[in-house]
Amino acid sequence: MEKSEVLKRIARVGLVPVIRAESRDEAIKIIDAIAAGGLPIVEVTMTVPGAISIIEALHNRDASLVVGAGTVLDPETARACILAGAQFVVSPALNLRTIELCRRYGVAVMPGALTPTEVVTAWEAGADVVKVFPCGALGGASYIKALKAPFPQIPLMPTGGVSMKTAADFIKAGSMALGVGSDLVDVNAIREEDWNTLATSVTVRAREYVSIVAEARSGRARD
Repeated sequence: MEKSEVLKRIARVGLVPVIRAESRDEAIKIIDAIAAGGLPIVEVTMTVPGAISIIEALHNRDASLVVGAGTVLDPETARACILAGAQFVVSPALNLRTIELCRRYGVAVMPGALTPTEVVTAWEAGADVVKVFPCGALGGASYIKALKAPFPQIPLMPTGGVSMKTAADFIKAGSMALGVGSDLVDVNAIREEDWNTLATSVTVRAREYVSIVAEARSGRARD
């Protein structure tokens, strides 16, 4: 899938589920439940054991799923993820060499930034989307709105502080997409290894997130 199509799909869905798990099997169960809920996009973080092998397995198993790599801190890791099939690369921080590497391979890159200076630096270096992290710590949706005022041309993806209660506000503030992590997954079900409950709850919450984003965008268009 071409980079332009990957970005179009992310923009259309408006959500990037961030996968954190204690094992490969746990990660796959979560990803399958998310896909069942209508979210054909996942970001497998490098904190998951065997993350790169999971990316490769997903890439080979399901061509309809947009698979990305998250918590990528350096260009070496980015390259390994891309060769495994990652279609986008996300980082919690700004590393210019990682942006350069992704551009060289023609893969969408979403570096992390927080301050206005970091946001502009990431954009000028070639970021396709700028991940604003940890957004909740600086005011959440109001901070995105403040950034979009001087930088309307920069696609922003807030991560950290995104929940069902805040998702609509983030979209209305001008976010291109939302990075959703712990609010999507039933931690208690994971701890108790109650996979049926986990699958059901994740699928239901994924559908609710899709609905929230669609309704928020509809309201923003009317405004």
